[in-house]
Amino acid sequence: MSRSSNASSHQNASAIDGATTNALWLDQLGHIARRPALAGDTDVDIAIVGGGYSGLWTAYYLSKLDPTLRVLVIEKHFCGFGASGRNGGWAVGELAGSFSAYAKKSSPSEAMRQARAVFDSVDEIGRVVAQEGIDCGYQKGGWIRLARNTPQARRQREEIAHERQTGFTEDEIRLLEPDEARTYLNATRVQSGIKFDAVAAINPAQLVRGLADVVEQAGVSIVEGTEVQGIEGRLVMTDHGTVTADVVVQATEAYTRDLAGERRALLPVYSLMVATEPLPDSLFDEIGLADRPTFSDDRFMVIYGQRTSDNRIAFGGRGVPYLFGSKIDRKAELHTGSHQLLVDTLREMLPALSEAQITHRWGGVLGIPRDWVPGLRFNASTGRGVLGGYIGEGVAAANLAGRTMAELIVEEASDRTSLPWVGVHPRRWEPEPFRWLGVRSSRRILAAADTREDETDREATLAFKISRFLRGA
Repeated sequence: MSRSSNASSHQNASAIDGATTNALWLDQLGHIARRPALAGDTDVDIAIVGGGYSGLWTAYYLSKLDPTLRVLVIEKHFCGFGASGRNGGWAVGELAGSFSAYAKKSSPSEAMRQARAVFDSVDEIGRVVAQEGIDCGYQKGGWIRLARNTPQARRQREEIAHERQTGFTEDEIRLLEPDEARTYLNATRVQSGIKFDAVAAINPAQLVRGLADVVEQAGVSIVEGTEVQGIEGRLVMTDHGTVTADVVVQATEAYTRDLAGERRALLPVYSLMVATEPLPDSLFDEIGLADRPTFSDDRFMVIYGQRTSDNRIAFGGRGVPYLFGSKIDRKAELHTGSHQLLVDTLREMLPALSEAQITHRWGGVLGIPRDWVPGLRFNASTGRGVLGGYIGEGVAAANLAGRTMAELIVEEASDRTSLPWVGVHPRRWEPEPFRWLGVRSSRRILAAADTREDETDREATLAFKISRFLRGA
């Protein structure tokens, strides 16, 4: 986020001080009943470490492919405690790793096949939640990404020209002129927009908790309140006993840093959110979002929002600096300055929300691989599978990854098992203090670039190159 509002910090602080620090999505679940912990040493066919989307989708598809398998999901807190229950609620049909990165690994045609597999995963989530009766507010309204200064508008035109050359169609992604863009989202300073079709808005906690119930009903065992202390071969050591399995799947995302020897595997980075009170329909007549599209603009420091099924605006951004040593700290989730800046940004973008009460503020961590390319891998000889590193775009990606992992485990070849992201094995992050210096420096450059582009209406060339590098382009 960049500071783009003159709104009073004192006014915003008052609104934020009155907000609960529970994640909106988890708060709406009410009391979360915890499943029992592991009851001592046990053996299973497949042990899945992590009770978020990746682990639960893997379990779901395993239960469909082979109901006889003894599958155990092991979760430290409760299913959905991490990013799966706290995220922005976007099932977005893209991978954070760029198209060109996967094309270099394989070919442009294979990268396109993978891109459309992620598109399909957005629809697959919709199919599953309808079939299984998971009420998570799923609505496929697409994504509106606004350009709100001249450099952003120029980059949007160049992006759409590139997408046409690559082979993406108008039905998949298209440029919006200012007037049409404002019909979707009547924000300030709109110069153009991009409409991307393959995105659905959801309540992420309802999805993850509903999915946990479904897999449990299908015969999968889930233990919560069980901390995994290490994985050695086919052994999973926990604080409640050792699990022996033929296959061990690691689905720990940002919390991978807690496993012995894995501190440099994925970089845990914070993203924070705020949510308004439920708003009247008349207000949405003014600001748009009629079909609940997700929304953002094209600044370098990512922001993201959605209209929830109960008419709130849930809005987030990546504003909290990386913590030295890949530390995860509850205090960072509640960084007052970053939450205030989110409110400033939202109200500058949508002035009609200037009087809306902020009822919730929260945060969580996402995992970033060193090369910014998400993926999965499975070694049949060692019985080890790893998936994740979604860089904040994991709702739909985790569905595709979990489905693919299940197919790899049972040795069922499909169009998914040969996609370019299968077999990705990112290199490790640099030791400290080098990764702290690198991450903090790039963040400062990108934040300053947003301010410069807003103030001068001229492109920040260095920041653009850094952002493309971080995306793998």
